[in-house]
Amino acid sequence: MKIHINGKERDVADGATIESLLTELQIDRRYCAVERNLTLVPREEHAACCLENGDQIEVVTLVGGG
Repeated sequence: MKIHINGKERDVADGATIESLLTELQIDRRYCAVERNLTLVPREEHAACCLENGDQIEVVTLVGGG
């Protein structure tokens, strides 16, 4: 199925979750926020949140600095 992540189209497997997407993208979920269709998805719900065809996903990663 196709989703849009940060404005770019991407194919993902049926049954994919936000957690599996972040793993595939090699993003540490401790340091990011995920929005699905304009709604923030709490970190504890990433494993249970199944993606659907056409979903709009925005991932924002946190960057430390000094």
